[in-house]
Amino acid sequence: MANPLQFIQQTRAEIAKVVWPTRREVVLTTVMVFIMAALTSVFFFLVDLLIRSGFQGLLEFAAQ
Repeated sequence: MANPLQFIQQTRAEIAKVVWPTRREVVLTTVMVFIMAALTSVFFFLVDLLIRSGFQGLLEFAAQ
């Protein structure tokens, strides 16, 4: 086990190796996530609407 000072030095060395994203990359990635979330929600809304309409039609047919 390393002593606390050596641990802190190693931690700082590892953090220095991290390649941080640019502001533009963060904004583009965030926008892409919001677009994908919106598209996914629209897709599941349409699937839900289709399934609901199918079940309602099936229940009305069975009730007759």
